[in-house]
Amino acid sequence: MNKLFFRILVLLMSLSLIGIILVQVFWFNSSFKNNEEQFKYHVTQVIGNVADKLEQQEEYSFYDKYNRIKDSTGKIPKKEDLLEVFYVQRNTKTNKTIVYSNTLTSEDYDINGSVFNKKFSSERFKNFSSKRVTEVYNNNNGIDNNSLGQSIIPDLKIEKSGSLDILNKVQQQIQYKDIASLTPIEGRITKDKLYKLLKKELEEYGVKTKFEFGIYSSGSPTKIKSDGFHYDKDATYTIPVYTDNEGNSRYELSVTFPHKKKFLLSELLSITILSIVFTLIIIVAYTSALNQLLRQKHISEIKTDFINNMTHEFKTPIATINLALDAIRSPKVIEDKEKVYRYLQMIRDENKRMHAQVENVLRISKLEKRELDITKEPTVVTDIIDDAIEHVNLILEDRQGTVEKHYNAARTTVLINEVHFTNVVVNILENAIKYSPDAPKIEIFTENVKDMILIKVKDHGLGMSKIAQKRVFEKFYREHTGDLHNVKGHGLGLAYVKRIVEDHNGQVYVESEKGKGSTFIIKIPLIN
Repeated sequence: MNKLFFRILVLLMSLSLIGIILVQVFWFNSSFKNNEEQFKYHVTQVIGNVADKLEQQEEYSFYDKYNRIKDSTGKIPKKEDLLEVFYVQRNTKTNKTIVYSNTLTSEDYDINGSVFNKKFSSERFKNFSSKRVTEVYNNNNGIDNNSLGQSIIPDLKIEKSGSLDILNKVQQQIQYKDIASLTPIEGRITKDKLYKLLKKELEEYGVKTKFEFGIYSSGSPTKIKSDGFHYDKDATYTIPVYTDNEGNSRYELSVTFPHKKKFLLSELLSITILSIVFTLIIIVAYTSALNQLLRQKHISEIKTDFINNMTHEFKTPIATINLALDAIRSPKVIEDKEKVYRYLQMIRDENKRMHAQVENVLRISKLEKRELDITKEPTVVTDIIDDAIEHVNLILEDRQGTVEKHYNAARTTVLINEVHFTNVVVNILENAIKYSPDAPKIEIFTENVKDMILIKVKDHGLGMSKIAQKRVFEKFYREHTGDLHNVKGHGLGLAYVKRIVEDHNGQVYVESEKGKGSTFIIKIPLIN
């Protein structure tokens, strides 16, 4: 994959993910604000309805008291005409005259204000009624304007009368508000009654959360309040109650919702959880995809490196074999048996070297497919170590290296596969030789720790970084030391070591410091 394209792809994916998260956050904030506005609207409606009902109930209570007193007096009301209106219309086509009269009358039941409050003793409570008469005269009988006031019997007469409820209601409302305004708030409403009204209205509007309430008089709290009420500018809603005839009110009803935010969030809980889950799925999918892209890119680089190193590994032996064969074909050499044997040995060694490389690849392939047959038998581990040293002895002598053995373990019998475990130690020894720039100096230690035996292979070579120590047992991994091929290998040996040791219920790890060498430690359980 092109590096520029890969970077652009990662950038676009990252921007898309950030965009999705920002959209989710914006949606959540918008939904929360909308819920808050809706909540405010519903609460305003609720306390407005409660304020209206408080006034209506007080007004009905006043009317009921007034009507009971009026009915109990047994007095005949005194009537008084307040206003009389006449209207005359003559129709020339029909030759008829219509006379309409409306008389406004008040009925005084002699109930003064002292019944309700002694300060209203000069006031009177009255009812208003109206009498409406329509008379039709036929002008053919000699009716004219001068004769309308005389005792003439009309051809048609319609009479209607009744109480003027509107005037009565207005008059009584004015009187009720004047009287009620002088009554203390404790005499107008109780705490329990206010609580029931608020609860009923809130439930009807779907506001099912805890609330506290209180009534203020000219900015000061009154006794009409719930036990846990306190003012909170973000969660308290206020409306005037008990207005007077001038539209003013000295009382305010305040309702506080202590769990307002929790209630608003609960309404968004289900959709928010779904949103978070889907966002997390997208993040996981994106992270996984990005990880796979990086892994594929890394594997591509590793494969390229592996092919180059394998080519390099095979190129030298093949070239050596070709040179040896050409030398043997020379007439001067073919007669010299010593030289022929020498060149044949070189061919055999190089062939063996290539075969070992192929075997390494095949071993790893079989391990990956779980096809490697590992049969275990009780074996003395020091014998395996000695056998492995013999395998690398020629390479070690060629580099003028040495191996020092420190066998301190008293118990050394383990259940292992001799062939594979020998390959494990050989791979670690070859690694120690390979990464020693000078003459290799290797030390091998054994010791017992509880029911385990520890095998330590210590070199004084290049060492490795902390990052390399974490990845050194990964397949194809190699820590380069400058030039790509300055250290031969293809990163399969230690991956094989780790798999074999783990199949023996053991552990393998490395301790190293850059420039001071490395120590590979194998821990294998002993036979009890």
